Amino acid sequence: MSTKSIEVPVIATVVGGHTGRLDDFKGGTASIIRLHPEFPLETLQGIEEFSHIQVTWFFNFGSPDDVALHARSPRDNPAWPATGTFVHHNHRRPARLATSFPRLLRVEGHDLHVTDLDADDGTLVVDVVAVFEEMLPRGPVRQPSWPSEMLRDYWRDASER
Repeated sequence: MSTKSIEVPVIATVVGGHTGRLDDFKGGTASIIRLHPEFPLETLQGIEEFSHIQVTWFFNFGSPDDVALHARSPRDNPAWPATGTFVHHNHRRPARLATSFPRLLRVEGHDLHVTDLDADDGTLVVDVVAVFEEMLPRGPVRQPSWPSEMLRDYWRDASER
């Protein structure tokens, strides 16, 4: 693994929402992204005008020992092709970072109330930014069929679990 690294501050913590690091049924769950108190409230000024935020978070419940630098079948399902480390959306990548796009419900002080955040309670957040439609991928998104099969239940309502 690379010997180069960067230091990234933790700016917030996820409060409430999912627990247990489950793979599916991530929809319909409310949680809070609690910005740490050393950040002035004006750092959130205007964010409530946006429907969604982009949240970059750290898989802090995993371990560096979980990183897998080899091709493997997603979710260990042999029906899906072995793919490399940088294809998977999980804690086994070297930086152990994820990006989510939850719906912003409201802002109360340092608390960003959201739904459809797929990070667990206690997850460390390293960045939050408003989603600009113009910054989303341009053109059609192309992918093989297995991600749709694998994630069929990912955003199903958590109450259906």
